[in-house]
Amino acid sequence: MTRVLLVPLVLSFLVGGCQKKPDEATAQPTKAGGGSTAPPQSAEELKQPLAKIDNVTITLGDFQERINRQSPYIRARYTSLEQKKEFLDSLIRFEVLAKEAYKRGLDKDPEVVRTMKQVMIQKLMRDEFDAKVTAESVPEADMKTYYDANLAEYVKPAEVRVSAIILKNRAQSDRVALEARGEAGKTNKGFRDLVMKYTSDENSKLSGGDLRYFDATTKELPAPVVKGAFALINTGDVSTTIDAGNGTFYVLKQTGRRKSMTKSFEDAKPAIRNKLFRDSRMKAQKDFVDGLKASSKIEINDANLQRVRIDTSTAVDDGHGHDLTPPPMGGAQTPPAAPGAPEGIQ
Repeated sequence: MTRVLLVPLVLSFLVGGCQKKPDEATAQPTKAGGGSTAPPQSAEELKQPLAKIDNVTITLGDFQERINRQSPYIRARYTSLEQKKEFLDSLIRFEVLAKEAYKRGLDKDPEVVRTMKQVMIQKLMRDEFDAKVTAESVPEADMKTYYDANLAEYVKPAEVRVSAIILKNRAQSDRVALEARGEAGKTNKGFRDLVMKYTSDENSKLSGGDLRYFDATTKELPAPVVKGAFALINTGDVSTTIDAGNGTFYVLKQTGRRKSMTKSFEDAKPAIRNKLFRDSRMKAQKDFVDGLKASSKIEINDANLQRVRIDTSTAVDDGHGHDLTPPPMGGAQTPPAAPGAPEGIQ
Protein backbone atom coordinates (compact mmCIF):
# COMPACT_ATOMS: atom_id res chain seq x y z
CA MET A 1 0.00 0.00 0.00
CA THR A 2 2.85 2.35 0.84
CA ARG A 3 4.39 2.09 -2.63
CA VAL A 4 1.00 2.53 -4.30
CA LEU A 5 0.67 5.93 -2.64
CA LEU A 6 4.29 6.87 -3.07
CA VAL A 7 4.63 8.20 -6.60
CA PRO A 8 1.36 10.21 -6.68
CA LEU A 9 2.30 11.68 -3.30
CA VAL A 10 5.75 12.82 -4.42
CA LEU A 11 4.48 14.13 -7.75
CA SER A 12 1.78 16.17 -6.06
CA PHE A 13 4.24 17.49 -3.47
CA LEU A 14 6.82 18.52 -6.06
CA VAL A 15 4.35 20.07 -8.48
CA GLY A 16 2.78 21.97 -5.64
CA GLY A 17 6.24 23.24 -4.73
CA CYS A 18 6.75 24.48 -8.28
CA GLN A 19 3.84 26.90 -8.00
CA LYS A 20 3.87 30.46 -6.71
CA LYS A 21 4.40 31.06 -3.02
CA PRO A 22 1.42 32.32 -1.01
CA ASP A 23 2.67 35.92 -0.93
CA GLU A 24 3.05 35.77 -4.72
CA ALA A 25 -0.47 34.46 -5.32
CA THR A 26 -2.58 36.66 -7.49
CA ALA A 27 -5.80 34.65 -7.67
CA GLN A 28 -8.66 36.38 -5.87
CA PRO A 29 -12.19 35.27 -4.97
CA THR A 30 -14.38 35.51 -8.03
CA LYS A 31 -18.03 35.57 -8.87
CA ALA A 32 -19.59 32.72 -10.78
CA GLY A 33 -19.37 34.89 -13.88
CA GLY A 34 -15.68 35.59 -13.35
CA GLY A 35 -15.77 39.10 -11.83
CA SER A 36 -13.89 39.96 -8.62
CA THR A 37 -16.04 40.26 -5.47
CA ALA A 38 -13.37 41.74 -3.17
CA PRO A 39 -10.35 44.04 -3.36
CA PRO A 40 -6.91 42.43 -3.81
CA GLN A 41 -5.61 40.69 -0.70
CA SER A 42 -2.39 41.81 0.93
CA ALA A 43 0.63 39.55 1.33
CA GLU A 44 0.05 39.65 5.09
CA GLU A 45 -3.52 38.41 4.71
CA LEU A 46 -2.42 35.58 2.44
CA LYS A 47 0.01 34.41 5.14
CA GLN A 48 -2.76 33.92 7.71
CA PRO A 49 -2.89 30.28 8.94
CA LEU A 50 -5.83 28.01 8.19
CA ALA A 51 -4.43 24.84 9.72
CA LYS A 52 -1.25 23.55 11.36
CA ILE A 53 0.06 20.01 11.15
CA ASP A 54 3.03 19.82 13.54
CA ASN A 55 5.58 22.20 11.98
CA VAL A 56 3.70 22.63 8.68
CA THR A 57 1.29 25.54 8.24
CA ILE A 58 -1.37 25.72 5.55
CA THR A 59 -2.04 29.39 4.92
CA LEU A 60 -4.91 31.21 3.32
CA GLY A 61 -2.64 31.81 0.34
CA ASP A 62 -1.73 28.12 0.10
CA PHE A 63 -5.39 27.18 0.07
CA GLN A 64 -6.40 29.77 -2.52
CA GLU A 65 -3.45 28.98 -4.75
CA ARG A 66 -4.32 25.29 -4.76
CA ILE A 67 -8.06 25.71 -5.27
CA ASN A 68 -7.71 28.41 -7.92
CA ARG A 69 -5.47 26.16 -10.02
CA GLN A 70 -8.48 23.91 -10.60
CA SER A 71 -10.94 24.27 -13.45
CA PRO A 72 -13.95 26.60 -12.99
CA TYR A 73 -16.14 23.50 -12.72
CA ILE A 74 -14.08 22.16 -9.80
CA ARG A 75 -13.82 25.55 -8.09
CA ALA A 76 -17.59 25.97 -8.17
CA ARG A 77 -17.91 22.89 -5.96
CA TYR A 78 -16.01 24.48 -3.05
CA THR A 79 -17.74 27.79 -2.33
CA SER A 80 -19.51 27.09 0.97
CA LEU A 81 -17.73 26.84 4.34
CA GLU A 82 -18.42 23.10 4.59
CA GLN A 83 -17.06 22.52 1.10
CA LYS A 84 -13.98 24.59 1.93
CA LYS A 85 -13.45 22.41 5.00
CA GLU A 86 -13.64 19.36 2.76
CA PHE A 87 -10.94 20.78 0.51
CA LEU A 88 -8.82 21.78 3.50
CA ASP A 89 -9.13 18.26 4.86
CA SER A 90 -7.68 16.92 1.61
CA LEU A 91 -4.66 19.23 2.06
CA ILE A 92 -4.26 18.07 5.66
CA ARG A 93 -4.51 14.46 4.55
CA PHE A 94 -1.79 15.14 1.99
CA GLU A 95 0.52 16.62 4.63
CA VAL A 96 0.09 13.81 7.17
CA LEU A 97 0.76 11.23 4.46
CA ALA A 98 3.84 13.16 3.34
CA LYS A 99 5.04 13.33 6.95
CA GLU A 100 4.63 9.58 7.36
CA ALA A 101 6.43 8.96 4.07
CA TYR A 102 9.40 11.06 5.24
CA LYS A 103 9.32 9.32 8.61
CA ARG A 104 9.73 5.98 6.84
CA GLY A 105 12.63 7.31 4.79
CA LEU A 106 10.75 7.03 1.53
CA ASP A 107 12.28 10.27 0.27
CA LYS A 108 15.40 8.14 -0.28
CA ASP A 109 13.52 5.33 -2.04
CA PRO A 110 14.99 4.83 -5.57
CA GLU A 111 11.55 5.08 -7.15
CA VAL A 112 10.85 8.36 -5.35
CA VAL A 113 14.29 9.75 -6.19
CA ARG A 114 13.78 8.90 -9.86
CA THR A 115 10.34 10.54 -9.85
CA MET A 116 11.74 13.63 -8.13
CA LYS A 117 14.45 13.88 -10.77
CA GLN A 118 11.89 13.65 -13.57
CA VAL A 119 9.75 16.42 -12.09
CA MET A 120 12.80 18.60 -11.40
CA ILE A 121 14.02 18.14 -14.97
CA GLN A 122 10.62 19.17 -16.32
CA LYS A 123 10.68 22.26 -14.11
CA LEU A 124 14.27 23.06 -15.13
CA MET A 125 13.46 22.85 -18.84
CA ARG A 126 10.35 25.00 -18.46
CA ASP A 127 12.27 27.63 -16.49
CA GLU A 128 15.14 27.55 -18.96
CA PHE A 129 13.19 27.70 -22.23
CA ASP A 130 9.53 28.73 -21.84
CA ALA A 131 10.35 32.44 -21.69
CA LYS A 132 13.51 32.36 -23.83
CA VAL A 133 12.23 30.36 -26.81
CA THR A 134 8.68 31.27 -27.83
CA ALA A 135 6.66 31.03 -31.01
CA GLU A 136 6.31 34.82 -30.99
CA SER A 137 10.09 35.21 -31.12
CA VAL A 138 10.41 33.50 -34.53
CA PRO A 139 11.55 36.23 -36.97
CA GLU A 140 9.28 37.06 -39.90
CA ALA A 141 12.27 36.84 -42.24
CA ASP A 142 12.98 33.26 -41.16
CA MET A 143 9.38 32.27 -41.85
CA LYS A 144 9.49 33.85 -45.32
CA THR A 145 12.79 32.13 -46.09
CA TYR A 146 11.29 28.78 -45.12
CA TYR A 147 8.18 29.45 -47.21
CA ASP A 148 10.23 30.33 -50.30
CA ALA A 149 12.54 27.33 -49.85
CA ASN A 150 9.58 24.94 -49.54
CA LEU A 151 7.21 26.53 -52.03
CA ALA A 152 6.24 23.13 -53.42
CA GLU A 153 4.44 22.43 -50.13
CA TYR A 154 2.22 25.47 -50.55
CA VAL A 155 1.80 25.86 -54.30
CA LYS A 156 0.76 22.67 -56.04
CA PRO A 157 -0.47 22.33 -59.65
CA ALA A 158 -3.47 20.27 -60.69
CA GLU A 159 -2.70 16.56 -60.96
CA VAL A 160 -4.33 13.60 -62.65
CA ARG A 161 -3.99 9.87 -62.11
CA VAL A 162 -4.49 7.32 -64.86
CA SER A 163 -3.98 3.67 -65.60
CA ALA A 164 -2.62 2.73 -69.01
CA ILE A 165 -2.66 -0.12 -71.48
CA ILE A 166 0.48 0.29 -73.59
CA LEU A 167 0.65 -1.34 -77.02
CA LYS A 168 2.99 -1.31 -80.01
CA ASN A 169 0.39 -1.66 -82.75
CA ARG A 170 -2.13 1.04 -83.69
CA ALA A 171 -4.76 -1.35 -85.01
CA GLN A 172 -4.59 -3.50 -81.88
CA SER A 173 -4.71 -0.39 -79.70
CA ASP A 174 -7.91 0.75 -81.43
CA ARG A 175 -9.53 -2.63 -80.77
CA VAL A 176 -8.44 -2.65 -77.12
CA ALA A 177 -9.66 0.94 -76.66
CA LEU A 178 -13.07 -0.05 -77.97
CA GLU A 179 -13.17 -2.98 -75.55
CA ALA A 180 -11.96 -0.84 -72.62
CA ARG A 181 -14.59 1.83 -73.30
CA GLY A 182 -17.28 -0.84 -73.06
CA GLU A 183 -18.39 -3.08 -70.20
CA ALA A 184 -15.00 -4.79 -69.89
CA GLY A 185 -13.26 -1.62 -68.74
CA LYS A 186 -16.06 0.00 -66.77
CA THR A 187 -14.65 -0.95 -63.36
CA ASN A 188 -11.09 -0.46 -62.17
CA LYS A 189 -10.73 -4.20 -61.74
CA GLY A 190 -12.01 -4.78 -65.25
CA PHE A 191 -9.50 -2.29 -66.66
CA ARG A 192 -6.67 -3.91 -64.69
CA ASP A 193 -7.64 -7.25 -66.19
CA LEU A 194 -7.32 -5.70 -69.65
CA VAL A 195 -3.90 -4.33 -68.69
CA MET A 196 -2.75 -7.80 -67.67
CA LYS A 197 -4.16 -9.26 -70.88
CA TYR A 198 -2.90 -6.76 -73.46
CA THR A 199 -0.20 -4.35 -72.28
CA SER A 200 3.29 -4.78 -73.70
CA ASP A 201 4.96 -2.81 -70.91
CA GLU A 202 6.12 -5.19 -68.19
CA ASN A 203 6.90 -2.44 -65.67
CA SER A 204 3.41 -0.92 -65.71
CA LYS A 205 1.87 -4.40 -65.74
CA LEU A 206 3.28 -4.97 -62.24
CA SER A 207 1.19 -2.05 -60.96
CA GLY A 208 -1.93 -2.91 -62.94
CA GLY A 209 -1.17 -0.10 -65.37
CA ASP A 210 -1.25 2.59 -62.65
CA LEU A 211 0.86 5.62 -63.61
CA ARG A 212 0.09 7.39 -60.30
CA TYR A 213 -0.49 11.15 -59.98
CA PHE A 214 1.39 13.60 -62.19
CA ASP A 215 1.00 17.23 -63.23
CA ALA A 216 0.98 18.78 -66.68
CA THR A 217 4.70 19.60 -66.57
CA THR A 218 5.94 16.06 -65.96
CA LYS A 219 8.70 14.76 -68.22
CA GLU A 220 8.31 11.16 -67.11
CA LEU A 221 5.63 10.49 -69.73
CA PRO A 222 5.38 11.41 -73.43
CA ALA A 223 3.73 14.81 -73.92
CA PRO A 224 0.77 13.39 -75.96
CA VAL A 225 0.01 10.98 -73.09
CA VAL A 226 0.06 13.79 -70.52
CA LYS A 227 -2.22 15.90 -72.71
CA GLY A 228 -4.57 12.96 -73.24
CA ALA A 229 -4.70 12.23 -69.51
CA PHE A 230 -5.74 15.80 -68.65
CA ALA A 231 -8.37 15.68 -71.42
CA LEU A 232 -10.23 12.97 -69.46
CA ILE A 233 -12.69 15.05 -67.44
CA ASN A 234 -14.36 12.53 -65.14
CA THR A 235 -13.04 9.70 -63.02
CA GLY A 236 -13.67 6.49 -64.93
CA ASP A 237 -13.40 8.07 -68.40
CA VAL A 238 -11.44 5.96 -70.91
CA SER A 239 -9.55 7.44 -73.84
CA THR A 240 -9.36 6.40 -77.45
CA THR A 241 -5.94 5.43 -78.78
CA ILE A 242 -3.22 7.99 -77.97
CA ASP A 243 -0.14 7.97 -80.20
CA ALA A 244 2.78 8.59 -77.84
CA GLY A 245 5.06 9.47 -80.76
CA ASN A 246 7.71 6.94 -79.81
CA GLY A 247 6.28 3.82 -81.42
CA THR A 248 3.87 3.07 -78.57
CA PHE A 249 0.14 3.62 -78.23
CA TYR A 250 -1.74 4.25 -74.99
CA VAL A 251 -5.27 3.59 -73.81
CA LEU A 252 -5.87 5.55 -70.59
CA LYS A 253 -8.44 5.38 -67.83
CA GLN A 254 -8.71 8.31 -65.43
CA THR A 255 -8.71 7.11 -61.81
CA GLY A 256 -8.32 10.38 -59.92
CA ARG A 257 -7.84 14.13 -60.12
CA ARG A 258 -6.49 16.73 -57.70
CA LYS A 259 -7.21 20.42 -57.97
CA SER A 260 -4.41 22.94 -57.87
CA MET A 261 -3.66 24.41 -54.46
CA THR A 262 -2.09 27.73 -53.55
CA LYS A 263 -1.50 28.71 -49.93
CA SER A 264 -0.20 32.24 -49.49
CA PHE A 265 2.59 33.10 -47.09
CA GLU A 266 0.09 34.73 -44.73
CA ASP A 267 -2.06 31.59 -44.70
CA ALA A 268 0.95 29.33 -44.18
CA LYS A 269 2.63 31.53 -41.57
CA PRO A 270 0.99 30.06 -38.41
CA ALA A 271 2.07 26.52 -39.30
CA ILE A 272 5.54 27.69 -40.33
CA ARG A 273 5.93 29.65 -37.10
CA ASN A 274 5.04 26.59 -35.03
CA LYS A 275 7.46 24.38 -36.95
CA LEU A 276 10.35 26.81 -36.66
CA PHE A 277 9.53 27.33 -32.98
CA ARG A 278 9.64 23.57 -32.33
CA ASP A 279 12.89 23.24 -34.27
CA SER A 280 14.42 26.18 -32.42
CA ARG A 281 13.35 24.85 -29.03
CA MET A 282 14.70 21.38 -29.76
CA LYS A 283 18.03 22.86 -30.88
CA ALA A 284 18.21 25.09 -27.80
CA GLN A 285 17.50 22.11 -25.55
CA LYS A 286 20.12 20.00 -27.32
CA ASP A 287 22.72 22.76 -27.04
CA PHE A 288 21.86 23.20 -23.36
CA VAL A 289 22.24 19.49 -22.60
CA ASP A 290 25.42 19.25 -24.70
CA GLY A 291 26.87 22.09 -22.64
CA LEU A 292 26.00 20.34 -19.39
CA LYS A 293 27.60 17.14 -20.67
CA ALA A 294 30.73 19.03 -21.70
CA SER A 295 31.09 20.48 -18.20
CA SER A 296 30.57 17.09 -16.54
CA LYS A 297 32.98 14.20 -16.13
CA ILE A 298 31.23 11.34 -17.90
CA GLU A 299 32.71 7.85 -18.13
CA ILE A 300 31.05 5.06 -20.11
CA ASN A 301 31.96 1.40 -19.69
CA ASP A 302 31.12 -0.22 -23.03
CA ALA A 303 32.10 -3.67 -21.79
CA ASN A 304 29.54 -3.56 -19.00
CA LEU A 305 27.00 -1.97 -21.32
CA GLN A 306 27.28 -5.05 -23.52
CA ARG A 307 26.26 -7.17 -20.53
CA VAL A 308 22.91 -5.41 -20.06
CA ARG A 309 20.05 -7.83 -20.65
CA ILE A 310 16.89 -6.41 -22.22
CA ASP A 311 13.65 -8.24 -21.57
CA THR A 312 11.52 -7.59 -24.67
CA SER A 313 8.74 -9.97 -23.69
CA THR A 314 6.68 -7.44 -21.70
CA ALA A 315 6.54 -3.69 -21.17
CA VAL A 316 8.35 -2.42 -18.08
CA ASP A 317 6.23 -0.46 -15.64
CA ASP A 318 6.43 0.83 -12.09
CA GLY A 319 4.36 -1.99 -10.64
CA HIS A 320 1.14 0.01 -10.84
CA GLY A 321 0.53 -0.20 -14.58
CA HIS A 322 2.51 2.97 -15.39
CA ASP A 323 5.23 2.95 -18.03
CA LEU A 324 8.59 3.91 -16.56
CA THR A 325 9.81 5.45 -19.82
CA PRO A 326 10.96 9.00 -18.94
CA PRO A 327 8.74 11.77 -20.37
CA PRO A 328 10.04 13.84 -23.31
CA MET A 329 12.73 16.29 -22.28
CA GLY A 330 11.12 19.46 -21.04
CA GLY A 331 7.62 18.10 -21.59
CA ALA A 332 5.17 18.84 -18.81
CA GLN A 333 2.82 16.09 -17.80
CA THR A 334 -0.07 16.34 -15.41
CA PRO A 335 0.70 14.29 -12.28
CA PRO A 336 -1.86 12.10 -10.53
CA ALA A 337 -4.04 13.70 -7.88
CA ALA A 338 -2.95 13.57 -4.26
CA PRO A 339 -4.18 10.43 -2.49
CA GLY A 340 -7.70 10.94 -1.26
CA ALA A 341 -7.95 14.44 -2.73
CA PRO A 342 -11.27 15.52 -4.25
CA GLU A 343 -11.51 15.21 -8.02
CA GLY A 344 -9.26 17.69 -9.82
CA ILE A 345 -7.00 18.40 -6.83
CA GLN A 346 -3.31 17.85 -7.52
